[in-house]
Amino acid sequence: SHFGSSCQVCRFRSSAMAPLTGDFSYGEWNAVYNALSFGIAAMGSATVFFWLQLGNVTKSYRTALTITGIATWIATYHYFRIFNSWVEAFEVNEVGGAYAVKVSGTPFNDAYRYVDWLLTVPLLLIELILVMKLPAGETAALSTKLGVASAVMVALGYPGEIQENLAVRWFWWALAMIPFA
Repeated sequence: SHFGSSCQVCRFRSSAMAPLTGDFSYGEWNAVYNALSFGIAAMGSATVFFWLQLGNVTKSYRTALTITGIATWIATYHYFRIFNSWVEAFEVNEVGGAYAVKVSGTPFNDAYRYVDWLLTVPLLLIELILVMKLPAGETAALSTKLGVASAVMVALGYPGEIQENLAVRWFWWALAMIPFA
């Protein structure tokens, strides 16, 4: 059996983070660096824009727009953390007139993505429900149902992310689908 009698499915490897091979050219490393930098700028400026627009939006949509700003602010923070982790995970040095990239020994922490999703996915689903102008009881019930289901989905997805065994990864993926079944 792929899962074995020792219950590999249930066993977490807390030390497992995204393994970095160090097989990145400077151009590849720099592309990720610049994409993360762009993400920080885009999400940060979007946050400012959304919050500055609150006074221009019909009162019934202000809560949804506030949530949008909160979600982009959370994303800004996590992009910043991912950016820092990316920079710390590598050493970039000039070698013979060109730049060489090698792994620094500091692990790249991709868990920030999941923490971000754990917070932002429920918020974005709740925001969607808020703009639908449903009756208050239905809005509260759907917001709770979808908010909790999406948080559970993300929480169940993370254990699969840190597994090396493909069968175990698929197991956690399947579990993550259950909240929306």
